[in-house]
Amino acid sequence: MKITPRRLLPSTSALTAFDAVARTGSFTAAAKLLDLTQGAVSRQIAQLEEQLGLTLVEREARGVRLTSKGRTYAEGVAEILSKIRSLSLEAMSANTEMRLRLAIPPTFGTRWLMPRMPDFVERNPGITISFATRIGQFDFRADNIDAAIHVGRPDWPDADCLFLMNETAVPVCTPEFLSAHPIAQAGDLLGLPLLEMASRPGAWRHWFGSLNIAGYQPEGMMFEQFSNVTQACLAGLGVALMPELLIEPELGGGRLVRAFDWAVESESAYYLVRPRHRLDFQPARIFADWLAGETAQFAAS
Repeated sequence: MKITPRRLLPSTSALTAFDAVARTGSFTAAAKLLDLTQGAVSRQIAQLEEQLGLTLVEREARGVRLTSKGRTYAEGVAEILSKIRSLSLEAMSANTEMRLRLAIPPTFGTRWLMPRMPDFVERNPGITISFATRIGQFDFRADNIDAAIHVGRPDWPDADCLFLMNETAVPVCTPEFLSAHPIAQAGDLLGLPLLEMASRPGAWRHWFGSLNIAGYQPEGMMFEQFSNVTQACLAGLGVALMPELLIEPELGGGRLVRAFDWAVESESAYYLVRPRHRLDFQPARIFADWLAGETAQFAAS
């Protein structure tokens, strides 16, 4: 087994002191934050710099300034210390064997999953779920996650992808926008501002393609978050191609209407993803069975 050289493993005390100085920009403020003397903080930084053989902090009249290497090091140290705190809290928590750490897409989690979670909690009082927001693939081990709800394709490396349901997309806009821009046929949409979601870059092309309509150019406004494209649509900025299951409240309340009555199955679908090295983790297996039942019931309705 390879042993990491001691000089590459600074003490947590030194790293904590450096993190405090980096965040506050002052030895005095860092000392107050850590309930130490200014001299103690200064010595910790000096020892850290000596151990690494680097200058991390430059002292100035009005405080301190991080060197370029110091800034890079500070970013990594902050992330590592945060991870250690999270792991420590989890280790100290009771019944960690029955805690499920679940990653969810923000809008799906808020609009579809959370209203159904009381049923899971009632059925499984011994399981505690910790939620984390994630979009796209990530490293289960590095992020300390047991399972994830994923929107996309079943191509997650070293993971089991359980199909949950397909996603149907429909073009929507406000009633006022539709009144001002009448749409007699699907091709009329090509002349209107089309709102794009970064997570579904080929959605409009797929929709027009299902109707054999050519000429689409991805030149519309682009949004990273579903909530932002929804608000832009509600503000009357254009037509958005939206998953029906995520805009039920807006359609039901009449704030959004179908710009053209043609819905298509998206190229993306919903999956529950579990890393292969954790497939036997009981809380994740129980949640997978429950979620499969919920999505089957939803699809049937």
